[in-house]
Amino acid sequence: MAEALLSNPTIHSPFLGRRLSIRGNLKGSTPCCFSYRPPKCAADAPYEGSISKFPRMNVWDPYKRLGITTDASEEEVWSARNFLLSQYAVHERSAESIEAAFERLLMSSFKNRKRTKINLKTRLKKKVEESPPWFKNLLSFVELPPPVIIMRRLFLFGFMACWSVMNSAEAGPAFQVALSLAACIYFLNDKNKSLPRAGIIGFGALVVGWFCGSMLVPLVPSYLLQPMWTLELLTSLVVYVFLFLACTFLK
Repeated sequence: MAEALLSNPTIHSPFLGRRLSIRGNLKGSTPCCFSYRPPKCAADAPYEGSISKFPRMNVWDPYKRLGITTDASEEEVWSARNFLLSQYAVHERSAESIEAAFERLLMSSFKNRKRTKINLKTRLKKKVEESPPWFKNLLSFVELPPPVIIMRRLFLFGFMACWSVMNSAEAGPAFQVALSLAACIYFLNDKNKSLPRAGIIGFGALVVGWFCGSMLVPLVPSYLLQPMWTLELLTSLVVYVFLFLACTFLK
């Protein structure tokens, strides 16, 4: 049978559906390469039927697109955005539509805040311009320093107040008040470059603060005060407030 095959080298293959012929010398024949292509399946094609889509993608109004009212707060806008993204984040177009509506509302809120600040500044400036001359002259002695300076001086006089309260059982607050007055005059002189003016403003703040403290402290109910807190101590606390205001906000 082997001799019959060699004499007629033709092989029939029912699997390939074609005749494979081997002719000539088997050793000198070049091997054939067959490429296998797997059959395509319908599941390999892109399919979005199982992905939930945002039903209001094409709604122009950002409030209606997010499902909120026009008077919704910023927290409600954030909550609506996060809730919708948690449901439709898988679908790219839906997520982009939700983010676009959220950004529009965010920009609108920012513009309204900026416009409100401008209106407040304009109204305040208009009120100042319409005020009497004596009030304008009074405002000319007032300035608003940077927040860093305000916090530093507030810390200094707050420390003096705490020191006076903690040392109230041993001695009075005379030493702390003297240090606070010296600090107030130093700050005023550094600002105005005039030691006499700084001294006048500093001593004036001390006198006014002591007078107001002497008038206000007796009006405080006794059950709100500690037994060791004397009238002198409480008055000195009011003096610290006036010294802080004088050296921080007065020119």
